[in-house]
Amino acid sequence: MASTGTYRPKTPLWVKKFLLSALLVWCFPSLGFTPADGQTSTPFGKSTSEAWQEDLRYMVQEMPKRHKNLFHTISREQFEEAVQNLHQRIPRLARHEIILEMARIVAMVGDGHTNIYPTRDPKIGFHTLPIKLYLFKDGFFIRAAEKEDAGLVGARVIRIGKLSTQQAVARVREIIGHDNEMGVKFFAPQLLVMPEVLHGLEITDDLEAAAVVIEKNGQEQTVLLHPSGLAEIMPSDVDLSWMSKEGWVDMRDGAKTQPPLWLQDPQNKFWFEYLPESRAVYVQINQVGDKETETLAAFSKRLFAFVDSSKAEKLVLDLRLNRGGNGTLLPPLVAEIIRSPLNRPGRLFTIIGRSTFSAAQFLVNDLERYSNTLFVGEPSGSKGNSYGDSRKIMLPNSGLTVRVSIYYWQDWYPWDTRPWTAPHLTAELTSEQYRTNSDPAMKLILNYVLQKPLGELLEEAFAKKDVELAKRRFRMFRNDPVNLYYNVQEEMFGLGQRLLRKEKLDYAIEVLNLNAEADPQSWITYEALSDLYAARKDKELAIKSLETALKLNPKNSELKEKLNQLKQR
Repeated sequence: MASTGTYRPKTPLWVKKFLLSALLVWCFPSLGFTPADGQTSTPFGKSTSEAWQEDLRYMVQEMPKRHKNLFHTISREQFEEAVQNLHQRIPRLARHEIILEMARIVAMVGDGHTNIYPTRDPKIGFHTLPIKLYLFKDGFFIRAAEKEDAGLVGARVIRIGKLSTQQAVARVREIIGHDNEMGVKFFAPQLLVMPEVLHGLEITDDLEAAAVVIEKNGQEQTVLLHPSGLAEIMPSDVDLSWMSKEGWVDMRDGAKTQPPLWLQDPQNKFWFEYLPESRAVYVQINQVGDKETETLAAFSKRLFAFVDSSKAEKLVLDLRLNRGGNGTLLPPLVAEIIRSPLNRPGRLFTIIGRSTFSAAQFLVNDLERYSNTLFVGEPSGSKGNSYGDSRKIMLPNSGLTVRVSIYYWQDWYPWDTRPWTAPHLTAELTSEQYRTNSDPAMKLILNYVLQKPLGELLEEAFAKKDVELAKRRFRMFRNDPVNLYYNVQEEMFGLGQRLLRKEKLDYAIEVLNLNAEADPQSWITYEALSDLYAARKDKELAIKSLETALKLNPKNSELKEKLNQLKQR
């Protein structure tokens, strides 16, 4: 519950229950002992600190045994130093602080399937404030709240505790196991409403109240939010965070239109609907799995039988809420998509976003490689080359669950270092669009008219020997908001190769320089530029480009050898 003005601390219900249980234990010792920090009973003869230290040792022993490659991002020395530091500090830390520090160590591993998540493990038992947050395109907003705090719904959050929302996200990022920054966007709003997380990360000073600065109707105010119960445990393979809750108020409650398709039935694993006005078939797959009444393979057959008979002109596959499942079930669906007459540019669309993860990413990888789909929305929450298939490590004393990745999936080429699958057409949700039940992704798709590819536009300019026109077209394309995340590299490399075949070396160099402008972290671009400069007998620029490539990829021995040979020529 929120309050304004003078703050008079109240005793939350969970604290009252705790005090009552403590009194019962004091009066009736045979009931067992619950330590004052909320930890579970420790084994006979062990102190609470010793039990946690034993859990930490067990975690550290098991993680390297079970993870496919625990040190793929951090060094063993960094890991061991963090573990030793926590081991020494455990006697001085409260239960929630220990859990968060263990989560920080696990998140250091650097993949989305290796984690300790309060939203997945009821043993953690963290609490929640009476609000739900979401990071929309235009900022952090209170998306929903308990009825008592309905006046907060729709407010922009400026500060949480002692930090700005941007600083708070950066702080909580350290305990989130993630494949890329979209994973942080997904989990941060869920964690930043937990008092234990806010206190343990020193965002707030009080476990029983969080001061939040909000802005609504042009006015700023500070509200104090108090814990309202235990945090909700969320399923692993589907994003149900958007589900309406009894006794809660949502930003969309006053909307005059029907909920958008993507929010109409999130609990349904897969379903489709024909949109006659647009002659489009909308398909939502929220989880990669079979139903009790229908397999995904049978659904795929039924879906495309309808697509064929309906003479639909567009097919929209929505994976926005899909966080994974059983990837071995995907081939029949992929095969049906490939053979469909709608597998053509401008006819097939796939909506992705921060929740598109794990087995849903497998499907995205297959569609990228084998279909002509256009990806729409936000970048995906995972990538083609990643560690996955988490397995549980149960800590012996606390009973907490640590998850670690047991496989490495290489769906992309080994040198492909993209952090995610980027949308061809960006459609990020704003708070106003959510409030009014508007879906920017579907609006963009249903109004989409096939455009000339970027490479073709630039090739036309080079055919006119107009380099400046090519640059203007490139920068105009890049500055269009719909192309915000568009990955131009493959297209630019293809154009560069076509120009080389036409013996247009200087134009090919211009193309790769434009690509470096768009993605200055692409070491492959600088290596390719070095080769082109060397072909043009421009040794100085060839060396400079290769040095840049090596700076971006310092462990690449081939680049080092190549640079040495180039300098010796």
